[in-house]
Amino acid sequence: MSRRLWSARLLALTLTLGALTALAGCTHRTETWQLTNVTGHLPDLDFTLTGDDGRPVTGDSFKGRASLVYFGYTHCPDVCPETMGRLMQVLDKLGPDAQKVRILFITVDPARDTAQALHDYVGAFDAQHAEGLTGSDWQIESLAKRYRVAYQMEKRDPSGNYEVTHSSAVYVFDSQGHARLLATDHDTPDAIAQDLRRIIDDRS
Repeated sequence: MSRRLWSARLLALTLTLGALTALAGCTHRTETWQLTNVTGHLPDLDFTLTGDDGRPVTGDSFKGRASLVYFGYTHCPDVCPETMGRLMQVLDKLGPDAQKVRILFITVDPARDTAQALHDYVGAFDAQHAEGLTGSDWQIESLAKRYRVAYQMEKRDPSGNYEVTHSSAVYVFDSQGHARLLATDHDTPDAIAQDLRRIIDDRS
């Protein structure tokens, strides 16, 4: 990855986490949670998008299970597959409780990420627990703004290819669709699994 692109990605993540910190006020990591507690500081899971089976879905479609929401794209060369791989480790650590979790991979590159492309991508990781979501440019932009997700299309190369700079946080929603936690690249699969099990068991 080029130094410029890496710096841009760090800036995007910094801006996102900075906005969340401002929203949360005194909310911070405590002994209670391994991850960043954003309960009451981010909106509920609410959207209208297209699932990787081509059918329309809403935030309500995923109530009943905890949701791990990640904004990425299928042409991502590094951060996205690394994050998805880390979430697969989380599911492994949850054991049978993994059935109570859904990973929602929301594209920030709807121009290239068709429903079929997303279906193939998430299916390569875990077709049982992961679902890809896409939509119009406006739908994606609005949703990203709703959760303070930063992303930006980079300059196309001579072949017409391009990368998308984007923040890499994973948002954890409980079974009722309430935003509860934020996981970053620094959070281990063990830490995520520990907090996620508490969300699943509703002991918080």
